[in-house]
Amino acid sequence: MAKRKTKLGPDPIDKHVGARVRGRRMGMRLSQTKLGQTVDVTFQQIQKYENGSNRIGASNLYKISKTLGVDVGFFYEGVENAFTGSADGGPGLSDGGQVAFDHDPMNSREAIVLMHNYFRIPELTVRKKLFNLVRSLADSNKTD
Repeated sequence: MAKRKTKLGPDPIDKHVGARVRGRRMGMRLSQTKLGQTVDVTFQQIQKYENGSNRIGASNLYKISKTLGVDVGFFYEGVENAFTGSADGGPGLSDGGQVAFDHDPMNSREAIVLMHNYFRIPELTVRKKLFNLVRSLADSNKTD
């Protein structure tokens, strides 16, 4: 009997869903322990969900979505674009191609904390000025 090929690492979809869980949890300033308590799993299990090494079962994903105040579909947003590179086709799930979403800067801890703190600024005009400052700094680093 032929041996099955072993996969190299977590499934990209599981990693994507886990990253969305992590991003939402951190944005709400909720610990892995607290989230785990609502799902009745350990914080280590939440860690495994978030890094994609363990898949999240349907019932637990539902409980997580309720705890984090989002629909279950929230965790799958962007999956199609992550596989195809665009919303209008390209290599994707239907033709067996897989594009890894290993490096999405929006899923980094730094980006999540930055966005959380940005929206904690109550004054809209201050936020807009900060936004424009960051954009101008980023534009000044472009090489022409």
